Amino acid sequence: MEQNEFLWSEKYRPKRVEDAILPQKIKTKFLSYVKEGNIPHLLLSGPPGIGKTSVLRAMLEELNCDYQFYNGSLEGRSIDTLRNDIFNYVSAVSLSGGRKYVLLDESDHLNPNSFQPALRSFMDTYGTNVGFLFTCNYPSKIIEALHSRCTEIKFKIDNSEKIDLAYQFYELCCTILSKENITYDETVVASLIQKHFPDWRRVLNELQGYGISGKIDIGILTTFQETSIKKLLVALNDQNFTEVRKWVAENFSIEMGDFYHNLYENLVPALSKAGQPMAILLLAKYEYESAFSINHEINMSACLVDLMLRCKGEWV
Repeated sequence: MEQNEFLWSEKYRPKRVEDAILPQKIKTKFLSYVKEGNIPHLLLSGPPGIGKTSVLRAMLEELNCDYQFYNGSLEGRSIDTLRNDIFNYVSAVSLSGGRKYVLLDESDHLNPNSFQPALRSFMDTYGTNVGFLFTCNYPSKIIEALHSRCTEIKFKIDNSEKIDLAYQFYELCCTILSKENITYDETVVASLIQKHFPDWRRVLNELQGYGISGKIDIGILTTFQETSIKKLLVALNDQNFTEVRKWVAENFSIEMGDFYHNLYENLVPALSKAGQPMAILLLAKYEYESAFSINHEINMSACLVDLMLRCKGEWV
């Protein structure tokens, strides 16, 4: 079985823009591109798993466009990808005879000193026949020259839209679980969506992972929390900043009170008696500062880096 047939996030990916779970004002823009049959250079930004790549692919496939997909985190460090693969693609005639596209996923990982600047001439030279589509989590990592060449769409969900979107996704999850012959507790599914909102991909991945037993019940919520915090503790102990940063990116939407409480309950017992006082003081400091923090992701990252550095050698 191929990966895209196995992963629910791919298997149940929307095939039409209309089927995407998005704020209406954002969906309307994509529906207008489908109606017009033409897509400008686009830069989509927003949190992971919210549907940026999915809606682009749905739109391109709905229009039956010729396009190439590139993952910036895998292929964006080498300029050779641009000089060879992308150049060969954009300089050739479209198989369908119409405008074709280059989809650069996770483009905030594209090298800002070589790859991104070189894209400027590609967009200017081939822009008439080729559209460039970018997705990213952090638009500040995209150089201004690319920003100026694109129509920017920020995947931001207003408070007034959260309940409706969460319910739409809840209905989708229940439909998927039924199709996969998995029995489920509706309250648990709703709690999982609330926990990871609006990371639709992560919800599906976790439902699929825990659905292997054929049942989704209240017991998995504790398992989710325990598995997640244990993974973080391993990264802190190993001084693995990359994994710590990845954990924050996947969990920064959780309630700050829950974050600091769970970290306190699990971290302090894992440290020596000499390391425990320092950890408690740091947790108290950052929990207090989180109340005034504009960006909780930065606050969480700073807290964990401080713990990682100051508690080095204090693990039992």
